[in-house]
Amino acid sequence: MKIFYQIGIIFGLCWVSEVVASLLPFSFPASVIAMLLLLLLLLTGLLKLEHIREKADFLLANMAIFFLPSLVGIMEYTDILQQYLLPLLLICAVSTVLTFAATALSVRATLHLLERRKHHG
Repeated sequence: MKIFYQIGIIFGLCWVSEVVASLLPFSFPASVIAMLLLLLLLLTGLLKLEHIREKADFLLANMAIFFLPSLVGIMEYTDILQQYLLPLLLICAVSTVLTFAATALSVRATLHLLERRKHHG
């Protein structure tokens, strides 16, 4: 019964976010609204982490399943992907290196600021 309760909470949040997204006068992703609602509920204490932990852990552990429809959809365009394979690989490689570099610099800056705060505070 606990599993149905947890699934109900998660799907209920998704449904409410879909309703909110449809009522907004501008386009906004319902999934982002759902995450913001979940954050708000957790921060206010209206929803406890224990209420959704088991199902959330299950969904996170099986997240790869949710990417299968996208992968199948991409497979329909293999001829286009083959045509632009080299530029796509180059873009992926450059963006990966840039992401790693930005992350490393952010971590270094954060550690530097924490160290400064420790010595001055």
